[in-house]
Amino acid sequence: MKRRLMFVLAGTLLLSACGAPKSNSIEVSNYWVRSALSGGNSAAYMLLTNDTGQADQLIGASSDAATAVEIHLSQMSTDGVMQMIHQQSVAIGSGAELELKPGSYHMMLIGLKQDLNVGDHITLTIHFNNHADITLTVPVQDTADMDGSGPDGHEPMP
Repeated sequence: MKRRLMFVLAGTLLLSACGAPKSNSIEVSNYWVRSALSGGNSAAYMLLTNDTGQADQLIGASSDAATAVEIHLSQMSTDGVMQMIHQQSVAIGSGAELELKPGSYHMMLIGLKQDLNVGDHITLTIHFNNHADITLTVPVQDTADMDGSGPDGHEPMP
């Protein structure tokens, strides 16, 4: 009887230690890009989740739909003016999330090579310091449905 109990306890401990497997990657979800006209700018948003077990950095992005893609941070200055500040990189801690959203961090698509119409999709490749690049097919959504933010990733001027 003792042997059986020990066997059951050992098995239970072993199974409970296994838990759910880690993905050991950076997961991207809730991604979308704003509709905009050719020649103008747009912004891409998403949620990045770092399950790699080590800190990493978002260091850039590229897209065939724009001349350049830059990481920007929108924030209010001390004099009440919304500013967009170019970021060379943004840290993503181990087990942490980084949300790119209107009025905060976002990917700025500069010099659009085509109109971005609702229902279209663009290819966006995200670059990290340690993790392999991630290429996404990103849907274009209407700016009118996005909390009143302007089409360039900033809050509208008062």
